Amino acid sequence: MAVQVAPWHHYLRALGSRAAPRARDYQRAENVLLTVLEQAHARDPRFLVDYSRDLGAFQFALRSSDGPLDVEVPLRVAAEALLVEEQGEEPGAEGTGPGDGPVTCRLGVPRDGVGLEPWMADDVFDPCSDGSTQCSGHIVPSKVLRVLKDLLVAAIVHCKHHGLIAPGSLTVGSLREEELSLSLLVSGGWRTICFHVVPVVPSRCPVPALDRAQLTPGFPEGSLKRIMGQGVALVPASAQLWRVSTDHLLARLLSALGTLPGHRLDSLSILDRVNHESWCDGGRSPGLTFSHLQTALLWACALFPAPEDWAELQGAVYRLLVVLLCCLATRKLPHFLRPEQNELRGSGLDLHGLYQRVERFASQPEAALRIHVTHLGRSPPPRLSSGVKALLQLPADDPAYWATAYFDVLLDKFQVFHIQDEDRVSAMQTIFQKTRTLGREDC
Repeated sequence: MAVQVAPWHHYLRALGSRAAPRARDYQRAENVLLTVLEQAHARDPRFLVDYSRDLGAFQFALRSSDGPLDVEVPLRVAAEALLVEEQGEEPGAEGTGPGDGPVTCRLGVPRDGVGLEPWMADDVFDPCSDGSTQCSGHIVPSKVLRVLKDLLVAAIVHCKHHGLIAPGSLTVGSLREEELSLSLLVSGGWRTICFHVVPVVPSRCPVPALDRAQLTPGFPEGSLKRIMGQGVALVPASAQLWRVSTDHLLARLLSALGTLPGHRLDSLSILDRVNHESWCDGGRSPGLTFSHLQTALLWACALFPAPEDWAELQGAVYRLLVVLLCCLATRKLPHFLRPEQNELRGSGLDLHGLYQRVERFASQPEAALRIHVTHLGRSPPPRLSSGVKALLQLPADDPAYWATAYFDVLLDKFQVFHIQDEDRVSAMQTIFQKTRTLGREDC
């Protein structure tokens, strides 16, 4: 058993050796970005600076890939002061069904609103043309992004001219306008970090769809209720519409997992690197994002709430893997706080090809864990004698399979189910027999 486990710890130590220089580069890049945002705020106080960037540093430390990091720029207006007009689901890609996408809205400025005059300026506002007695017009995401871009350009020029940022750390040419955000490349030393700058409207309104998540086991006691009380944000969904974003809440949940003993976050770091190097060909091919892996881990923690599930590194990685494989096989990764929303919807990814790569890794991971050609000898034989895709597709036919006992069956297929609890073993065996009866298992 020690021979099998050793590569995981070796791989994790290799990732850890890069953590300190990555953290220093991130801190330098973040300081540059905050300096620029401060200058943007000085020019237009409607745009605030969020100094609570501890979550950004935390997520960057977890990641070994260099994908973009979101930076929220709060607007000096609360959603509670506006008219939130729901517009239904965001238009989706072909083949997606109802309930798959986020709900969008328009943000109206009430006619009797107090202190909202800055948000009725032509550069961010479209007046109503329907003669509404309540709404004078709407705050337009595309206009807000355009104003923010102009502010950042002016701020970068000012900072460079007055020597407020290090030479070469940032140029106007590195600022690009994406569809729903602004992309900014910042040098932190040896590493260039891509930030996605996103304007957000803070909201303290409770979100009913999140209530059931407060009952989820597997997280520190009271953490879910406390985190849910922090509110959500409204971010651009299109040129005219906004949508609810729970990214901040999910990052807080991930941080809470770090207070528990075990290898929950280690499993995420390992698979993030494997995803980048192996499943995405070193970043040359499109593939899963850190957000996808984060969502799979949150579900794995809810499905495997027992501390013993995360006590051993190899077993922890496989708990995340079996959830990820199931989601790729069924082509549905439920949003953790809004399960009716499919995180794989409209991704444009080759999910069949990704599934094959992830299953191949789960069956014989040793080759992908090789840091250097001399580090590992011959790989053990594959853990699977045949595919498990049909078994993995059961939750698509019957949502009742989305439960611990079913995923325990998958762990057993990969030879990593070592739980001794009699009730749990019995439940696993019951599901196993049921799958055999259904003729759906690929033994």
